[in-house]
Amino acid sequence: MKPQTVKKVVIAGGGTAGWIAAAALSQQLGPLLDITLIESEQIPTVGVGEATFPTVLAFHRLLGLDEREFLRVTRGSIKLGISFENWARRGDRYIHSFGVIGRSTFLGDFHHYWLAARQSGYDGDLDDCCFELQAAKHHRFFTNENSRINYAYHFDAALYARYLRQRSEAKGVKHVEGKIVDVVQHPETGFIQAVVLESGQHIEGDFFIDCTGFRALLIEQTLKAGYVDWSRWLRNDRAIALQTDYPLDDIPPYTRAIAHQAGWQWKIPLQHRQGTGHVYSTAYTTDEEARRVLMENLEGKVRVELRLLKFVPGRRRNVWVKNCVAIGLSSGFIEPLESTSIHIIQAGVARLLRMFPFTGCVESLVREYNRETELEYERIRDFIILHYKATERDDTPYWRDCRDMEVPDTLAHRLELFRETGLIFPDPRDLFRVESWLQVMLGQRVYPTGYHHMPHMLKPEELRTMLQTLGKNIRAAVAKMPTHKQFLEQYCAVPDEEAAADS
Repeated sequence: MKPQTVKKVVIAGGGTAGWIAAAALSQQLGPLLDITLIESEQIPTVGVGEATFPTVLAFHRLLGLDEREFLRVTRGSIKLGISFENWARRGDRYIHSFGVIGRSTFLGDFHHYWLAARQSGYDGDLDDCCFELQAAKHHRFFTNENSRINYAYHFDAALYARYLRQRSEAKGVKHVEGKIVDVVQHPETGFIQAVVLESGQHIEGDFFIDCTGFRALLIEQTLKAGYVDWSRWLRNDRAIALQTDYPLDDIPPYTRAIAHQAGWQWKIPLQHRQGTGHVYSTAYTTDEEARRVLMENLEGKVRVELRLLKFVPGRRRNVWVKNCVAIGLSSGFIEPLESTSIHIIQAGVARLLRMFPFTGCVESLVREYNRETELEYERIRDFIILHYKATERDDTPYWRDCRDMEVPDTLAHRLELFRETGLIFPDPRDLFRVESWLQVMLGQRVYPTGYHHMPHMLKPEELRTMLQTLGKNIRAAVAKMPTHKQFLEQYCAVPDEEAAADS
């Protein structure tokens, strides 16, 4: 059968995933497509993702967003990294920043200079050699068109979806309110032909994007894509999310990830409130106990309590089946420890833009999309597992089991390589680069016994001077920056009348 030309695109579901897909398709391919988005007020959105990864900046350029306007409308703030607390041991703290550490060479990465210097008695921290990390520690930030600082955002997910909806509708995306109750498939091919709303209305399409969240109405309930369960490595299966007031005299430019007895708590500062929640495993605690732990570790009065989220960590076996692709939670879910949820949405949409099936959903195209998505999910999975495996905590069964678990061979190899040689060789397509792996492994007390000897081309005193000078220059540059709160007030402050509505 000849592949069907794709013109009419139906997005099932709104929220963050649906409106990101609508905004990107309408911005980049709008005149070529007829786009309809269906969402129901009866079905609450999860509102996943208030923290992001630096790839969001490039995606926003793709959408043509103005950064000041975006941050103002979404009450956003800047994120320079994540502060991990109590992970290797209770009382430990380190920051996984988005920065570059020193200047690497063809022969090896910069951290080998620091490792060599330590062997000769140097006691300076590697943190001193990262500009973004020092800015985060001192709650400072500044950027302009000439800046090279690496950063991401915190923002209100509901306001973000509303903002993208307005932009999408302005570019011709049709919005239909209604609950999908049935799916019509071609009797021979099984391709989706239409979705049926509770009102009886049929919405026909050539291509369907499943943004129905954990329900996976099209990709799983209809097309039976299958699911790969990763709970043997990622034990958490619940999350409670809240919104609280926040003491706005100081806004740290980072997310906090605070390890508790059977999971961890996030804290995300926005301009008008804080998002917080507890991710945990019901194999080691109860919903009631997890809620108690969260409530005992709050800052500020609870403003909004969101519903309990239940999930199975893993990915859809195939995220593209026939003429349907899953974007967002319908494609899978890796817990939000490293703020990858929105990145995975945007990466899936960007991949679809590059591989859009204008002349039909041919098998080679579907296979390639699924292959690239699978690899991306697995690379992110390994990095998340690292945080649990690389712990010395022995105070609860949860942490003992995480410490002692067998990990995927790909992660086991990376850990062994670093421990024995100090080398880190991520795949060029990895989301997390050398500095990310390095900061988490060192931050969680994974130290190498070896290193590349290229630093020995320098005399010990030259090596120490180089590291000390770099640290001094970074400290001086950070000291000249405004505080994060001062930057937000000058760059994207919310007008008084809008701020009053938030309170």
